[in-house]
Amino acid sequence: MTNPPPRTAIAVRGLRKSYGDKVVLDGLDLDVAEGTIFSLLGPNGAGKTTMVQILSTLIGCDAGEIRVAGHDPVRDPDAVRAAIGVTGQYSAVDRLLTGEENLVLMADLHHLGRREGRRRAADLLERFDLVEAGGKMAGTYSGGMRRRLDLAMTLVGDPSLIFLDEPTTGLDPRSRRTMWRIIRDLVAGGVTIFLTTQYLEEADELADRIAFLDHGTLIAQGTADELKRLIPGGHIRLRFADADRLAAALDALGGAALDGDELTLRIPSDGGVRSLRELLARLDERAVEVDELSVHTPDLDDVFLALTGRPEEAVKGSLR
Repeated sequence: MTNPPPRTAIAVRGLRKSYGDKVVLDGLDLDVAEGTIFSLLGPNGAGKTTMVQILSTLIGCDAGEIRVAGHDPVRDPDAVRAAIGVTGQYSAVDRLLTGEENLVLMADLHHLGRREGRRRAADLLERFDLVEAGGKMAGTYSGGMRRRLDLAMTLVGDPSLIFLDEPTTGLDPRSRRTMWRIIRDLVAGGVTIFLTTQYLEEADELADRIAFLDHGTLIAQGTADELKRLIPGGHIRLRFADADRLAAALDALGGAALDGDELTLRIPSDGGVRSLRELLARLDERAVEVDELSVHTPDLDDVFLALTGRPEEAVKGSLR
């Protein structure tokens, strides 16, 4: 029995947005599956924030068909707003209120009622490890604590889809990893995350799918591994127990870079399963045993630079 296809949290077709003569978004097509983390990457000025603003009903578009949580942001913006949460790059926390008061204020804005609002605030303070800090003014919080409180405030309305715009900017490595854990826990609970970030490691670590946006155009989409295979430089490294096996492998494979001192061969490869299977089959035909095998692919930094830094050399396309 096959699993049903995932439902779509965001569907975009032909999205366009301009400011005067400047085209910010130029006919974008995009799908984000429910219960996944989708990351939008691109250089400053690529149009990432504009796209989030359109999808979250903050601004309108010039053309295109959009569905967010099953609703049209133009025809039914209230339904979209009821289904989403937005956490921006800059915290919306009121520093003059305590953590608990910030959460209760959000509950009031969602018309939850006083008792339910306090219950929801207490639950979120515990969930985000802020119980001890809940009675202190948010202005005394560390950057990581404010970010956790900011995200907790977004969850007061129980959104099914959350837009996270640069959620870990300025955080130390430990606080960043705490946020990563929280984000994974949210998705495990069924929430969909639309993430923009300048930390490519963050997208690599978290995202189920990634899209690169440059000059208002989506130039590539796919999983992190698919995107890495777009860029030359990937290879398979084989190490052998002795020089005889090394020589036999070199004869079987050809076109490999030899390091006799290390008893290794380096074979250009896209890192895919098919190419790896073919390589091992050729060695098996010669009964050559491999002592150690490792696959090396470019990282997302390499992909980012190739796709946005040298657009004339980039692979422009979409992995569906």
